[in-house]
Amino acid sequence: MKIDSHQHFWKYHPVKDAWISDAMKTIQRDFLPHDLWPLLQESGLDGCVAVQADQSEDETDFLLQLAENHSFIKGIVGWVDLRAETVEERLAHFAQFSKLKGFRHIVQSEPGDDFLLNPDFCRGVELLAAYDFTYDILIFPRHLPFAETFVSWFPEQRFVLDHLAKPDFKTAQFDAWEQGIRALAAHPNVCCKVSGMVTEADWNTWKTEDFSYCLGVLVSAFGLDRLLFGSDWPVCLLAASYRETCAVVERYFAQFPAEAQEKLWGGNAAAFYHL
Repeated sequence: MKIDSHQHFWKYHPVKDAWISDAMKTIQRDFLPHDLWPLLQESGLDGCVAVQADQSEDETDFLLQLAENHSFIKGIVGWVDLRAETVEERLAHFAQFSKLKGFRHIVQSEPGDDFLLNPDFCRGVELLAAYDFTYDILIFPRHLPFAETFVSWFPEQRFVLDHLAKPDFKTAQFDAWEQGIRALAAHPNVCCKVSGMVTEADWNTWKTEDFSYCLGVLVSAFGLDRLLFGSDWPVCLLAASYRETCAVVERYFAQFPAEAQEKLWGGNAAAFYHL
């Protein structure tokens, strides 16, 4: 089974989706399962994991409804307020949905770089493992030292880092990013999504080789058993088509044995998310 471990669906609303600026007009519209399914088929993928883009339980319910109606949506990463006093009650509610695999918070947009260490937030994260829920870490490179401390506090929790922590491919200043990645990868309960690269590069002039150094760091740090392919569709459309986004990853990982490639393209996602 080949899986896109990271993509989004939404019904575009200019207020709710204010993060989609006018510089991103390409994605200022609805993106729904009927838009994605032909792209998955074209690239030989069997299914996907839909990830939250809006911090509301309404969106989590919306994604669950889509998954109920489309069998190729194999899992959902939703949102719940992990800081709420009622978080355990909400987790118990969501545990009834077999396709709900975990949760994510848009940490990269929080005002404090140490948000992951917030005691109320951590109280919620501490409850996830009891319900077999994963947690997706969405951060920038400056957050990596805090993320390393964060994951060390929860050695039994399954974590996955989204988008390589968004290294700056435009400047190719990777030293601090690499140090943070290697520290985070030293924790065996952390995986990493090979996703979101083209949108962190120059949208108009990126080249496949722009990503080679960082991909080499990922393989060295995480190994081939903890990397998951993700397209970040439709956000990737700002810089590349779905097929071009897949091709970047295909070209780099072609150097590895078929078994390792199969893990990257689905086996690791199936294991991590219990698909």
